[in-house]
Amino acid sequence: MLKQQMENYIENHISENKIELFNIEKEFAEKHQLLSSDLTVTKKAFHTDVLERCNKETEELIATETPAFLGKSISYLKEQANEFVYVESRNFELIRIDAVALEFDDVFETYTALFGLKLQKKFGETIKSYLNTQLNVENAKYSVMFSAEDGLWDVNVPLDYIEGFNEAQSFEDIYNMIYRFFFRLVEEIEGTQ
Repeated sequence: MLKQQMENYIENHISENKIELFNIEKEFAEKHQLLSSDLTVTKKAFHTDVLERCNKETEELIATETPAFLGKSISYLKEQANEFVYVESRNFELIRIDAVALEFDDVFETYTALFGLKLQKKFGETIKSYLNTQLNVENAKYSVMFSAEDGLWDVNVPLDYIEGFNEAQSFEDIYNMIYRFFFRLVEEIEGTQ
């Protein structure tokens, strides 16, 4: 599953014997011997296809942002509690995330990521087990529900409990953290098959 997708990704993205990979992708590719010894690997930057600030109550678009917005601290969401940030990125395709909405949950006082995860229903227990063991707090409040209509998992995860989270981090750092965290989940699922 992930190994095959990574092989396809590498094959389709090599240019002049060079490829851009996130560190976790490079580690995975090396572990599974997917990289030739003469291939040069450079660090991939997080890119967005859609980057929007929206109203939490109405979901109306407030503004379409430029990539420079990714440099802002995620604490922006606490300061603008009536907003969420919506991102679509091709970077998420490999780990089967469709889009990510980030918001500050003023009831639980946590930063939250909401997204669809395109994994089969049969992986529900593995997803929940992974979250229970990897979120850094006992009894972390998260939500994972399978939508038969969409054929994906609706995931709502408090970022505060992911190792390495700090509200001073930039949006770009947070999206990279989410990517690493859920890459490991997809890798774990592949290891159980």
